[in-house]
Amino acid sequence: MFNTLSGRFLILTTLFVMLAEILIFVPSVARFRADYLQDRLERAQIASLALLADDMIAPELEAELLENAEVYNVVLRRDEMRELMLSSTPPDAVTTDFDLREANAMVLIRDAMMRLFNPTPEVIRVIGDPVREGGLVIEITMWTSKLRAAMIDYGVNILLLSAVISVITALLLFLAVQSLIVRPIKGVVGNMKAYAADPEDARRIIAPATSVTELREAEVTLRSLQTDLTGALKQKERLAQLGGAVARISHDLRNVLTTAQLFADRMETSEDPLVKRVGPKLMNSISRAVSLCENTLAFGKAEEPAPTMNRFNLAELTADIIESERLSAGDHDLSFAEDIPAGLNLRADPEQLYRVLSNLVRNARQAIVASGKPGEIALQASETETDWLIRVVDTGPGLPKSSRDHLFQPFAGTSRKGGSGLGMAISAELVRGHGGTLELERTDETGTTFVITLPRAIAD
Repeated sequence: MFNTLSGRFLILTTLFVMLAEILIFVPSVARFRADYLQDRLERAQIASLALLADDMIAPELEAELLENAEVYNVVLRRDEMRELMLSSTPPDAVTTDFDLREANAMVLIRDAMMRLFNPTPEVIRVIGDPVREGGLVIEITMWTSKLRAAMIDYGVNILLLSAVISVITALLLFLAVQSLIVRPIKGVVGNMKAYAADPEDARRIIAPATSVTELREAEVTLRSLQTDLTGALKQKERLAQLGGAVARISHDLRNVLTTAQLFADRMETSEDPLVKRVGPKLMNSISRAVSLCENTLAFGKAEEPAPTMNRFNLAELTADIIESERLSAGDHDLSFAEDIPAGLNLRADPEQLYRVLSNLVRNARQAIVASGKPGEIALQASETETDWLIRVVDTGPGLPKSSRDHLFQPFAGTSRKGGSGLGMAISAELVRGHGGTLELERTDETGTTFVITLPRAIAD
């Protein structure tokens, strides 16, 4: 029972109530002793009234009065005169005097405990004030055996009553804890077990129902955790399905691109000026597509291979990207600009960096074209002692807030109709593979700026 929450409440409540009753027991016994002595003083005063009415009383009547008062001697002080009203021979000499007129709570408790734990009967003298102003001081001598017996009986009754109160209180608290705390906790635990059996089933997510504030906070937090976990598991499942689909598509697409590559090889022999100008770019695009398909098939899932680091000229790479996007823009009023030092050579994977920059420029071009307004896209690059910095700046309409919050999360960062939401996530992953970062530096109604940071320390 001690290992359960309700069992511990039951045991601890019983112990605490008993402790409280013990703290009450000590002053209660002290008060009982004081009342007992005061009662004997009052009885002795009443007994002495018979002598005041008649100066001479029979010895038998005097003995009966003292026996009823349970005292041996009665001394009453009236008008400054101390007079022995009733008397008999005590069994022993007086051992202790107790003055109830000046006794405070601590003195009464001390005297009561000393009497309770002292089993030896004694003759004591008790001094107090007469009732109803029947004199100045009244004194009695009495035997302590009956006093101690009465105190023991009273104490036993108090302890028995305390035990009954403790058990009843503990049982009531046990039932209350079972209903208000244990049962809701078991409900939460049961939901956790059911959810653990099938975390992808959204129907198993807990619905907060308890009215206890602390437990409701736990249920709300658990619901948030379960919702996030279920979403993450579904997203992973979707990614796995996407990886399988991409692998199958890449297998078939590679065959198609191989045929296209054969025809592109034939185009290189053409004498047409336009074909000569476009042919190499077409060959490069087809080669990249074939390489991407082969990498996808090699890994069999949507993961990127480790970058192959090479030295290359960034201006030549960006010129190829801009030329391709300029052709895609068609007749739309869209201009492209480059601010890249001609001699800037960096060390990275050119194919992966091409994919990152191409995705950023393509997104900017599509946003500007969709807005129906003229615009500009600029590629800028610089270097510091520790990093290479590449910026893609456009004058488009900017990103909506819904896209900014989850920009680099798969399936969540797209605002374009028909977009998969994977482009920015893949781009960020490719940059991280180089030890760098891809960040949204600025976005508003005047345009958007992305910055790529590649560490030179790792690259060099």
